[in-house]
Amino acid sequence: MSSMPPPSGRPGPLRTAAVIPAAGRGVRLGPGAPKALRALGGTPMLIHAVRAMAASRAVSLVVVVAPPDGAPEVKNLLDAHALPERTDYLVVPGGDTRQESVGLGLDALPADVSVVLVHDAARPLVPVDTVDAVIGAVRDGAPAVVPALPLADTVKEVEPAAVPGEPEPVRATPVRARLRAVQTPQGFDRDTLVRAHAEVALDGEGATDDAGMVERLGTPVVVVPGHEEAFKVTRPLDLVLAEAVLARRRAHDGF
Repeated sequence: MSSMPPPSGRPGPLRTAAVIPAAGRGVRLGPGAPKALRALGGTPMLIHAVRAMAASRAVSLVVVVAPPDGAPEVKNLLDAHALPERTDYLVVPGGDTRQESVGLGLDALPADVSVVLVHDAARPLVPVDTVDAVIGAVRDGAPAVVPALPLADTVKEVEPAAVPGEPEPVRATPVRARLRAVQTPQGFDRDTLVRAHAEVALDGEGATDDAGMVERLGTPVVVVPGHEEAFKVTRPLDLVLAEAVLARRRAHDGF
């Protein structure tokens, strides 16, 4: 473990915790169980995501933010699956938006946690090397770190149509070399993330990207390389791809 002082200035070792907001319904995957509880290779995606965070030896605590009325069910789910014994696990009820849920997860962290990861439950297959790279960049002094990939597609900025399905006028074509597709876990100096949640008020759905909240503070955010297997399982086709990745891991890596 690094001997550097914590970015927040706290004395003692750098303790890292991961917060996984898992209170959403995941409507784009269709009716049924919440997205985080959908099975992947016979195991709920949430369990894969928790294991992915706990796979890093730097992560000593994983906080799962459950649906407001589903915390006992999620706790029973974690208890029923094999998880690394060196890691502590905590389940807390979430809020109405992702931003509220992440805030409730932050509120549950012990005082000695100085580095916080925020990870999407719907990214169940992120490799441990990506998790460690994010943690390492925060420990090296970055207040906010996101893993990201270059874009394969050209992106167009458009004027959204008033009626869905209607043609949309193109307003600009951003330079693709300057664009990145952001993934999770995003990593933060704890004090920076707490301040962002306290000071940045967003309407409607709230924040879907915690690093974006930190940017609103004027605080620097840096990018480290992401991984193609850290994709988000949002639509049925994503689930097919995730099953294929998991099957390949089990066949070749004994995952």
